[in-house]
Amino acid sequence: MISSNDFRTGVTIELDGSVWRVVEFLHVKPGKGSAFVRTKLKNAQTGSVVEKTFRAGETVPQANLEKRTMQHTYKDGEQFVFMDMETFEESRLNTSQIGDRVKYLSDGMEVNVITWGEQVIEVELPNSVVLEIVETDPGVKGDTATGGTKPAIVSTGAQVMVPLFISIGERIRIDTRSDSYQGRE
Repeated sequence: MISSNDFRTGVTIELDGSVWRVVEFLHVKPGKGSAFVRTKLKNAQTGSVVEKTFRAGETVPQANLEKRTMQHTYKDGEQFVFMDMETFEESRLNTSQIGDRVKYLSDGMEVNVITWGEQVIEVELPNSVVLEIVETDPGVKGDTATGGTKPAIVSTGAQVMVPLFISIGERIRIDTRSDSYQGRE
């Protein structure tokens, strides 16, 4: 159990049979009446966001999440096969369980798989990945780093906006959180 006074950004709680993550919180102490905590909660399974108010000191069950390091070994049809780095057991996850970050997932990549009981809540990729450009418009002499951007397709099939001077075959670093180009590798 966790008190509403201990809410912080990122804390996970259980409400109505699902896991919610605290996105925003505000402790309010009105001049008249008792204090309360106004929160914005995001459902870890569906991604929906709701606002909920708790009385100060109210306790709610804290979600017991387990984080395991797993390595993506290969793709089998529509499923992705991961190997637990401690027990060497294989797990299969669907694209819907991994989410939109599946576009940066490559063979041999280590990820953190967060589970609640037997249900996969989230797959955390590294903050940045290095991938090779497989398709983009050719660079022209005179293109500069501040001149603009163009679309490029990387080895995993994801499309990223890159500077004009980047060409096919180069390896670039991409921020997986913001889908942005960080630099050459």
